[in-house]
Amino acid sequence: MNGVEIKELKSETEIVEAFPVMKQLRTHLDQETYLALVTEAREKDSYQLFALYDQGKIVAVTGFKPMITLYYGRFVWVCDLVTSRENRSKGYGGQLLSFVHEWTKEHGFEAVALSSGLQRNDAHRFYEERMDYNKASYVFKKVIE
Repeated sequence: MNGVEIKELKSETEIVEAFPVMKQLRTHLDQETYLALVTEAREKDSYQLFALYDQGKIVAVTGFKPMITLYYGRFVWVCDLVTSRENRSKGYGGQLLSFVHEWTKEHGFEAVALSSGLQRNDAHRFYEERMDYNKASYVFKKVIE
């Protein structure tokens, strides 16, 4: 994969440039809400956003945050991982997730964890078969109104 680069997105311009790819995963977000959430998560929750570029174009994006819990210990939670539709099955997702693994190790964390929607069978196969992840738990959610 010549011309491939992984870069942290820090400026508002860079973050907005990743929105079309992120929108494919987070379909409920508009650009304004996305930017506000990324900005707040970076400021308050150590959220980090990285993009994988091929030939200068963003083809995959991941957002993650380091965490500490009694269950997982010191770990990195992958909040978002998406490859653009037209670039799936080219190894970009694996390369970006492998980057997260290296970041985790370099920063003294012990594990990487994530959740994936129940309907995302292709993603589950990717995590389990290609990236050697194990199912550790179910994630439950309740909206508080």
